[in-house]
Amino acid sequence: MKILLVEDSRAMAAVMSVRLSSFGYSVAVAENGALAVAKFADWGPDLILMDIEMPVMNGFEASARIRAIEATQDWAWTPILFLTASDTQENLITAIEAGGDDFMAKSVPEAVLQAKMKAMARIAALRSRLSQANRMLKEQASRDGLTGLCNRRYMDLTLDMAWSEAVRSGASFALLMLDIDHFKKYNDHYGHLAGDDCLRAVAGAVRTVVEAFSSDGHAKDAFAARYGGEEFAVVIPIASEQAYRSIADGVLDAVRGTGIPHERNAEWGIVTTSVGGAFVDAAGDDIAQMFRAADMRLYKAKESGRNRAVLN
Repeated sequence: MKILLVEDSRAMAAVMSVRLSSFGYSVAVAENGALAVAKFADWGPDLILMDIEMPVMNGFEASARIRAIEATQDWAWTPILFLTASDTQENLITAIEAGGDDFMAKSVPEAVLQAKMKAMARIAALRSRLSQANRMLKEQASRDGLTGLCNRRYMDLTLDMAWSEAVRSGASFALLMLDIDHFKKYNDHYGHLAGDDCLRAVAGAVRTVVEAFSSDGHAKDAFAARYGGEEFAVVIPIASEQAYRSIADGVLDAVRGTGIPHERNAEWGIVTTSVGGAFVDAAGDDIAQMFRAADMRLYKAKESGRNRAVLN
């Protein structure tokens, strides 16, 4: 368990650090509330032992600021125990209202201190498991169950935030719409189980391309989503026109590279995809216009023979 000890008295901090370390815990010390807030943000402790009266920033204000940081994070809560030589009713009320969870005397006996830390360690372990479970649930809720790509709901939420940020900063924005060529014919000919396998394979190919451009920094915030049925979308915030075009070409090549037989895709004999795209140098006021443009170009790609991208 990682413990952040906030104490302005060097002598008291040294004594408490030795006591806590002897129980097997990792201890970091902050000499005032301001340093505690900074250390909390950097280190992520499992427990905070907070003095009340300190220079620069007292323990009540530091606790309130820590709770404000946690309010911006999912499933964030760190126990805060106030260290005090005075457990007055006024201090107790102020501490709880500031976000504290309990009081503990600085002169607490060794056995009591150890017992309290064991209880806090159990809470920290439970909090970690709950946080992990909640992250997994959130991840599952944002993913398409068949392909593993982002689902439509996640795409819509993330797209709105990314577009708003691009409008605010005047940044570029790009969008690709993809459709598997003659997928209904594929399903009718090979069966729906094979159709599901095909969707997963195409999604995997698209994801690999997008993640490669994201990881190398050319389109670091790009993501792929299942838009519906056999249709996919790639959202590319704050990226160059070259990256936009390269991702489109990469997707076409990657899908062809799966080599999945498709006898009813007569022109090619394998699974292919058609792509329509839209790009703006500076985001404006209407993301719907980009979807309309990308969708129109997707149909133009189909009308032009499929297995190609129409990007302008």
